[in-house]
Amino acid sequence: MTTNSTKYVKRKKRHASIRVNVKGTSERPRLNVFRSSKHIYAQLIDDVKGETIVAASTLENDLDVKNGGNKDAASKVGELIAKRASEKGYESVVFDRGGFVYHGRVEALADAARENGLKF
Repeated sequence: MTTNSTKYVKRKKRHASIRVNVKGTSERPRLNVFRSSKHIYAQLIDDVKGETIVAASTLENDLDVKNGGNKDAASKVGELIAKRASEKGYESVVFDRGGFVYHGRVEALADAARENGLKF
């Protein structure tokens, strides 16, 4: 096995063990974060209904991000997901870091979401 596939498998195992306890409901959806090397994505998910409520990513044109793989871009995505969640009437969420370490871009997104009104 190569290093990349081993890293991927380990992250998927961590994510699966996290998801045993983290469940999103209609009242308190799950804030899921996915981080690639070039972009970061966030979604609010209702696991009971199996649907995505709102989503945000660095690929969106209205964010005006030159580099989607840094902490500034992650902060902008955190602000945007919090704004969209409040427009839909959600204040409280369950945070799902997706098996990624709570550090760097994941932490920046979470902090920005908290500063803009989401509680978790």
